[in-house]
Amino acid sequence: MNIPNNMMIGSLKAIQPEEETRQNSDLDMEQFLYIIANAMSMPSFDGQGSGGGSETDYIGQMVQFGMLNAVSDLNETMTTNLLMNQQQQALSLVGKNVTITGQEDQLVTGAVEKVRFDNGYATLQVNGRTYQMNDVIEVSQ
Repeated sequence: MNIPNNMMIGSLKAIQPEEETRQNSDLDMEQFLYIIANAMSMPSFDGQGSGGGSETDYIGQMVQFGMLNAVSDLNETMTTNLLMNQQQQALSLVGKNVTITGQEDQLVTGAVEKVRFDNGYATLQVNGRTYQMNDVIEVSQ
């Protein structure tokens, strides 16, 4: 999932994905049902039912496609929730003293001066330098 550049804290509208260019391999439920309906309406060459499979095959494929869509939507929702949670955690650190793993595993200690968001991900500024949230190993007043 690509994080939108216009993602803002508390703005659910910005979280909605922008219209993405679709690849030829992308297929939504309406297109899938159209293909299934056309396949079911065509007679097979051997005269044994519809072309392409039995009705249970179509139902199975439809269920699998629906589950794939549901899992994809769940993944996107979880990623969005995770980002919003991380942003809230970062904002709560402003003014607090933190210990951070710096370059070459050196520990850096200082107050969080500000929080910056880069493509939806929170970064902390400590002692004039920018660090990732996962670099924090200790927080104190």
